[in-house]
Amino acid sequence: IAKGPVNSKSAKSTAVPPGPPVYLDLVYIPNHSNSKNVDVEFFKRVRSSYYVVSGNDSAAEEPSRAVLDFLLEGKAQWESNMQVTLIPTHDSEVMKEWYQETHEKQQELNIMVLASSSTVVMQDESFPACKIEL
Repeated sequence: IAKGPVNSKSAKSTAVPPGPPVYLDLVYIPNHSNSKNVDVEFFKRVRSSYYVVSGNDSAAEEPSRAVLDFLLEGKAQWESNMQVTLIPTHDSEVMKEWYQETHEKQQELNIMVLASSSTVVMQDESFPACKIEL
């Protein structure tokens, strides 16, 4: 066995190390749902009833189509078929395309995507919102 320094560039690191799953009610997908920090292992381990999908910057690939696909791949490996709800913070083209192209798979995996059709008005500003009951 050769000993010496490990080339850190060639060593693949994952955002979430392998291990037993963690169950949560609500999870904000880190870093505006960018694939640099979220991989399929994240969704295998971090299991939630609700995931907030942030990002509306197509130049920065946020939200990342890969991250949305990682959700499908990770959720397919869960032992139970509990319902998962995605809550997008923006009505992005990436989200629309992913929703349309993977709708059958979403139904099979019991994944629902919330539409942001509600608006909250507070003093002089209004913004899209949704109500979550846990």
